Amino acid sequence: MMMSRSMLFAIIIALVIGFVGGFVLRPILLPPQAVTSALASEANPQEARGVAYFVAHVDEARRVVAGCRDGTVRGGECTNAETAVTTVESRERFRRFREDR
Repeated sequence: MMMSRSMLFAIIIALVIGFVGGFVLRPILLPPQAVTSALASEANPQEARGVAYFVAHVDEARRVVAGCRDGTVRGGECTNAETAVTTVESRERFRRFREDR
């Protein structure tokens, strides 16, 4: 079965019009709460702070680790803070070891 060129051309034109129409109508058809939740998730100020931050702020890292043990803090910050505390403590132990020699 072979399609005629005009039929193939009509199908391609219909697909292009459908895709363009979908992109144009998407902001209109998207519910407002979906837009707000999408914007809120993109600009999330509560992202987990990194290990480098906690290494620079060891006291804050220790507070977060204590909060994680209590159950008052959850998420990625627990792992990052614990890694930072371990890193800082191991650096301090190594520094003391080198001073003893």
